[in-house]
Amino acid sequence: MPNQNALSTLLVTWFAVPSLGMFLGAAPARAQSSSANYTFLVAAGFLCDSGDSAACPAVVQSANGDSYQMSGAGTFKTQSKPVTAAGTFAHKSADGMLLETGVWIASELVSFDSYGIAPGALRNGGRAVGPSKFGPMRMQMFSGSMPAGGRAVFRIRLLPVRGLPKNATLEVNCALGKAPPEHQVEGLRLAFDGGSVEFDEEVSGVALFLLTRQGAGAAAKAPTPEVETKAAPTEVQQ
Repeated sequence: MPNQNALSTLLVTWFAVPSLGMFLGAAPARAQSSSANYTFLVAAGFLCDSGDSAACPAVVQSANGDSYQMSGAGTFKTQSKPVTAAGTFAHKSADGMLLETGVWIASELVSFDSYGIAPGALRNGGRAVGPSKFGPMRMQMFSGSMPAGGRAVFRIRLLPVRGLPKNATLEVNCALGKAPPEHQVEGLRLAFDGGSVEFDEEVSGVALFLLTRQGAGAAAKAPTPEVETKAAPTEVQQ
């Protein structure tokens, strides 16, 4: 589905790349606040660079065999719970027929359970990095952030190309860190408002949370050293 993949790439660029840039210089500020900021990717961006078909898209299935293929990216804060996130979806029947496709947007972070950080995840095979799609600065951006595991629950709205919008609860699980036994399987779960069918069987897909702390922007806004603002001696003694 080329159009869906292209839209997913645009959404990742809009939401994830600016947020990753905020992680530069984040380390000195981490001890200043107990509230954390997260960027997350779901079957999108560099997570798909490995070529592993089980990584992208994320697929979740219901008991009757219907499935949703999803991808996306976003940011959220654990204290005040603002969230900015979006992605694409495709709904398929048990026999593989495409029923609907469209985009989803997040309206609320319901909860987030952290499993802790996983410092070596991006370098030791825990997550594929692959060729850079965001330019040579990508790995420098990661130097100011920290891969982490956790389970986030969002309120989302699905906007199909044809048909009426739907409200649902989306659960994103990344099994890095100390994931509890009941959440060792990575992927998504989806439950629609007022619906009897739940999509709760994780088939495939990779998710990742990237952690920084509030106040990270302070390091990036440090004042310019005074020596750089002084006029040269020859300009003063005219």
